[in-house]
Amino acid sequence: MAKTRLTVNNNGSLRVEGEFEIVDKNGNVYGLGGRELVSICRCGLSKNKPFCDGSHKGHFEHEAEAFDLPPKK
Repeated sequence: MAKTRLTVNNNGSLRVEGEFEIVDKNGNVYGLGGRELVSICRCGLSKNKPFCDGSHKGHFEHEAEAFDLPPKK
């Protein structure tokens, strides 16, 4: 199985790389044009949602540092 990596970028997008597909709420697959790396918007400002277009610059702050979730209830 291929490995997919999701990176939470500081003050920006979610970077998805590897082998993956992205689907909409109806299960329709987004055409990624052969890309193995895309950035997903998490600020809500992109005009190309769900993909990042850089609109977050200067408008979104989050210091991405990993932590452990509490145990599942």
